[in-house]
Amino acid sequence: MSKNVAIVYWSGTGNTEEMARAVAAGVESAGGTAFVAAVGDFSADGVDGYDALAFGCPAMGAEELESDEFEPVWDECREVIGERPVALFGSYDWGTGEWMETWRADAEAAGVNVVSTVIANNAPDDEALEACSAAGRVLVG
Repeated sequence: MSKNVAIVYWSGTGNTEEMARAVAAGVESAGGTAFVAAVGDFSADGVDGYDALAFGCPAMGAEELESDEFEPVWDECREVIGERPVALFGSYDWGTGEWMETWRADAEAAGVNVVSTVIANNAPDDEALEACSAAGRVLVG
């Protein structure tokens, strides 16, 4: 049976959107069905329609999630994800990628089954895009 995977992202410059598309390519190459949505087009009500999820958000401010659009949706979704596998991804322009470590730790503390994380410094290079594709394949299992 094909797994349905939601790939939900917020992107300010297009970098995280490009990463979302690479996750989707990995899902589809593994035989899954990918649904790619900007965070404004997704809500916690949609989580139950998917076997796995990926969430993408770049680092903002002092290495934190985008707070106006992304974080409220993420906060609602993480409460209803249950045991579904989840990948987290995003790009950053400064710092060391600490926001991803913090995001993963917070997600796991809330009971989220994080199976993969991918970060890219600015525009994702080939290595980051392949890591995103690999994350998509992991979500399909």
